[in-house]
Amino acid sequence: MTSSPSAPGGNSAASTAALTLLLAINLLNYIDRQVLYAIFPLLKAELHLSDTALGFLGSAFMLCYMVSAPLLGWIGDRWQRTRLCSFGVAVWSAATALAGIAGTYHGLLAARTVVGIGEASFGTVSPGLLADYFPKERRGRILALFFLAIPVGSALGYLLGGIIGQTWGWHASFLIVGTPGLLLAIPVWLLRDPPRTIGDQNSAVSPTRRYADLLGNRSFINGTLAMAAMTFALGGLAQWLPSFLNRIHGLSVAKGNTLFGAITVITGIAGTLSGGWLGDRLQQRSGKGYLLVSGWGFLLGTPFAAIAILAPSLPLCLTAIALAEFFLFLNTGPLNTVIVNVSPSAIRSMAFAVNIFFIHALGDAISPTIIGWLSDRWGLQNSLMVAPLAILVAAAFSFLSCRTVERDSALAEQQ
Repeated sequence: MTSSPSAPGGNSAASTAALTLLLAINLLNYIDRQVLYAIFPLLKAELHLSDTALGFLGSAFMLCYMVSAPLLGWIGDRWQRTRLCSFGVAVWSAATALAGIAGTYHGLLAARTVVGIGEASFGTVSPGLLADYFPKERRGRILALFFLAIPVGSALGYLLGGIIGQTWGWHASFLIVGTPGLLLAIPVWLLRDPPRTIGDQNSAVSPTRRYADLLGNRSFINGTLAMAAMTFALGGLAQWLPSFLNRIHGLSVAKGNTLFGAITVITGIAGTLSGGWLGDRLQQRSGKGYLLVSGWGFLLGTPFAAIAILAPSLPLCLTAIALAEFFLFLNTGPLNTVIVNVSPSAIRSMAFAVNIFFIHALGDAISPTIIGWLSDRWGLQNSLMVAPLAILVAAAFSFLSCRTVERDSALAEQQ
């Protein structure tokens, strides 16, 4: 495979600047996504909503996110990726701010749906764009840094949403967190799009054929299913744990979100960076290294997730949440790196679009509503127990991918 000339060893100023800017945007991505869940109790009280209706606010965003991803991924393989990223940032930031002036449930639902379009524009192209700035042997650590935005941005979303919402109301939460993205849309528009690394420059295989080949790529399919199961669990927990702490353990909206956010920041950073480092180290010894880190992380995190839900005391609950999050975040860099490595570079944006579609269609597009529906019937604590079961499924698919990942990575390099 030819290396991108823009990434000589991954140490150029352009590579570092791209990583810094895309990481900052990804932080806003998760802040704007998670702020909704921090203010669930406020929305429920003011708009008189059922748990099913609350859960559908999250599901509607994800449905739009996943449905628009394939088209946006197809565009990303043909258009300048930095421009598509810029468009996405501007759209989701404006929609987040507009949610702050919504006066009804349906207005809020419409705004959150548009957020999905903007975030899909960024999410389908940004991992592949960043991968083309750095050499293959460093991708695990680089993508782990990029995906630090998940725990840090999510935690900031909970923290800002809870504090701002309790102080000035839920409208202010959306208005304040939505505005900064409009400013970052400008520098990403000006960012240089590096050349896409393609193994065989004279290949006669059409992009359409390569898209079809994804369906026969067993590592891609199993890796995507592992991420879908993980997303089902983590999406449901992310949306409902603040409400769980409020209802089951009696914490205020601000205190519950502050504690949950602080735990997520600390364990998320530690778990994500550890997973990226471990994945790169094990990958040097075995082509299955990234998947082994992910699979064992899921297995070790499952019992702690169950203890967190069933714990009779708040200290035990918070301790279990911290341990569960650490082990679950180990997979973030490794699994995304597997998707990059087994996907031909010429269709990498589309590969991530397909990945996004299925992980959300089978994951957090449905889990918040399912948990909300079960909560209306069995109570929130009982309904959350579907999450540890889903994490076990993620572990099984990670280990299953070990059987084919070396072959599929080699084939992707040749295309």
